[in-house]
Amino acid sequence: MSRFGWLIAGLYAVLFFTYAVTWAFTWDEAYHLLASQLMAGGKIPYIDFCFPQTPLNAYWNAGWMRLLGFYWRVPHAFAALFTIGASGLTARYVLLRFPVASWRGAAALSALLLTGLNAMVFIFGPLQAYGISMFLLVAAYRVAVREVDREGLLGAAAVGLLAGTAAASTLLSAAAAPVLILWMLYYNRAGSRWGKLATFVVGAAVPFAPVMGLAAKGPRQTWFNLVGYHTTFRKLYWPETTRHDLEVLTSWIDSGQALVLGLLAVAGLVYIARRSQWPTALRAEFYLCAWLAAALSAEVGRAHPTFPRYFVLAVPFLAILAAVGLYAVASRVLEAGEPLWAMVALGVVMVLGLGKALYDRDQVSDHWGAYERVAKKIDEVTPRGALLFADEPIYFLTRRVPPAGLELSNSHKVDLGAQENALLHILTEAEVKREVRSGIFATAYSCDEDDIKDYGLVDLYRQRVDMESCSIFWDRK
Repeated sequence: MSRFGWLIAGLYAVLFFTYAVTWAFTWDEAYHLLASQLMAGGKIPYIDFCFPQTPLNAYWNAGWMRLLGFYWRVPHAFAALFTIGASGLTARYVLLRFPVASWRGAAALSALLLTGLNAMVFIFGPLQAYGISMFLLVAAYRVAVREVDREGLLGAAAVGLLAGTAAASTLLSAAAAPVLILWMLYYNRAGSRWGKLATFVVGAAVPFAPVMGLAAKGPRQTWFNLVGYHTTFRKLYWPETTRHDLEVLTSWIDSGQALVLGLLAVAGLVYIARRSQWPTALRAEFYLCAWLAAALSAEVGRAHPTFPRYFVLAVPFLAILAAVGLYAVASRVLEAGEPLWAMVALGVVMVLGLGKALYDRDQVSDHWGAYERVAKKIDEVTPRGALLFADEPIYFLTRRVPPAGLELSNSHKVDLGAQENALLHILTEAEVKREVRSGIFATAYSCDEDDIKDYGLVDLYRQRVDMESCSIFWDRK
């Protein structure tokens, strides 16, 4: 890329990292951070508390927070670096492989903008396991397209390891592994197919060693957290799951960014299919992008309920195709060797779309700063060893271990019977209500007026303060 391109890339990295460590937030991330904090304190996921996720990313965050401090900015910073790395790897691939020399820099910059400034990537890249999984998937892709021409087996093992680590960080990325190995076997031009298959499988299995260990300790708990919860109980919180999913799957119609990315990706794929003069091996690499994007989108689209953020894992591969699409369109409308105006138009669409998404989100979403103020007040009025009734963000910020069964508020609608609930560390809504009304908690915190009334908090406590649209109760009567 030109100096201007590197300047844009550097500016993006600085702005994104700043956003990640100052403003990025989603309520759902709190139970991931709380799980990491509990793991760092010696608790075992599934065995000691309910955590319906693959555990690798939580262990990763637990390790770094033990070294650098139990602050939300620590996992945000690493996730942001992974997201920046995924955008950079995507752009670098286009820069190296785009066959039209006069457009290589522009195509690479367009891939960077389409990935890094994508609203879902920008907003959710610093959160949970999205950033690390994007980076690992793009890295796996780049190793895979290289290894089909090599005889050694270590490259195939590396692809399996990268794809497996992504899946062990979040199962939303699991569909990439079979696509990668099937593509490698079909297009293999050197070395043993069977040998590469075997080493790929071994590499992909290694990151799941923690899951295998947990399954040995508690097979029932492991199965519930990884499979049973998602297939049976997630929809309890979304009674209109089908309607919700249809709204999500058609929400791209209302997004300028999504329309541009999707239409350019389709245009790029059609252009590649019709360019017989492009090397067959190169076209196969672009087809792999299409297969990966389709497989990942199909997997996350089948989640019930699904959410727009899940589709961020497909964005880098769509961006690679869209870079080709931008060239295909611009070379017909503008001068083939002059990509400036095409880049300006793309940059305007991406910046305005991101700005609108950030503005809209700021109107409806909380931030960690608000919870930090609440947590500070709770610490002031709650003795350190006393029981606290709160939710995941507050338990994380106050560094208090939740009472058994309160580690995941989304589990309270689950009821498998007393014995099974105890094994899985689940409290039903009725049991939570009974515990709160019994007065065992020195302090209670809630943001839901219906819960405040239902739990009888006003009658249980003498002191109340309202902060950040929530209420803190203490000094039991």
